[in-house]
Amino acid sequence: MRTTATGLANRLVLLVGLVIFTLGAVREVASQPTPAGEAVMAWPITIAPTWFDPSTAPPQITPFGILYALHDALVRPLPGQKMGNSLAESWTESADGLIYEFKLRRGLKFHNGDAVTAEDVKFAGAKELNLRVRQVETVDPLTVRFVLREPWPDFMMF
Repeated sequence: MRTTATGLANRLVLLVGLVIFTLGAVREVASQPTPAGEAVMAWPITIAPTWFDPSTAPPQITPFGILYALHDALVRPLPGQKMGNSLAESWTESADGLIYEFKLRRGLKFHNGDAVTAEDVKFAGAKELNLRVRQVETVDPLTVRFVLREPWPDFMMF
């Protein structure tokens, strides 16, 4: 009987040792630092390809969430601010609400390394912008001006 109890105790010690070793190894793997720049997003929906392009996305909250996560805007709502700097380092609005001018930050790059300029901002245009914006001008390589057809309170959000 004593041999059986000793064998059982040895097996139990071995099993506990394996569990501790396994949990220790898992904890070690889980505690590794996350690579810089990694972002994980989960959406409980099927994402339509048109949602990746601001010019083709429908005016709904879910596509807007996708765009907010993937694209930088000239300005965007930020914690503690109604509107904060993003691609634009500064901006002005005319007193009549018809002209908005944005000064781009220096050194902005596209994902492929090309520089972002005012011409790129002028080129990008969604259907809604085309309906409400009379003219887009490049003042200099880092300054773009939007001239609206009429005051549009949601322009900065758009």
